Amino acid sequence: MARVVVDVMPKPEILDPQGKAVTGALGRLGYSGLTVRQGKRFEVEVDGDITDERLAEVRDAAEKLFANTVIETFDVRVDED
Repeated sequence: MARVVVDVMPKPEILDPQGKAVTGALGRLGYSGLTVRQGKRFEVEVDGDITDERLAEVRDAAEKLFANTVIETFDVRVDED
């Protein structure tokens, strides 16, 4: 069984309160120079081979269900592990 990973992130111009909170916590813990943007990761198990058509299906699902494309971007990739 193959795996496709969909990473969803807020668009750069969108405020990220969770990422800002984590960035602040890192500073308080003594970590400097680190800025965090928090997103989501979806792992999709695919029966059979990963074809261009199957990847297109996952992209379509990501656009319709996994990401709010008004405020988020997404990236679809095959997990090689």
